Amino acid sequence: MSPQDESLFEHLRFERESRTASSEVWEIIDGERPLGRVDLHFGSSQASATLTVVENLTDEEVQRLIDAVDEELVLPAGVPREDFVVTVFQGRVLGVFSDEYPEGEYEGNGH
Repeated sequence: MSPQDESLFEHLRFERESRTASSEVWEIIDGERPLGRVDLHFGSSQASATLTVVENLTDEEVQRLIDAVDEELVLPAGVPREDFVVTVFQGRVLGVFSDEYPEGEYEGNGH
């Protein structure tokens, strides 16, 4: 990874939200700015991911996130793999909906 690639996200970090025997969910944050989340699934010979990112990221930034997910989350997991398949969704966050919030209320975007 070149120094230019590293400067795209100066304070990139991943915070685990959940984990099972064959999957993990991570929030992606740069400093205080949320960038998205990644759901990882580990099969017998393939790792797959669903990467959901905020709508204002460039293609270059999305590729940098894919590379970071591979380097920092998939490879260290130690799961043998022949391929890493990533499906990317890009958009805006509407909020986090939960049974714990009263009907019609949700956490996110100041609502």
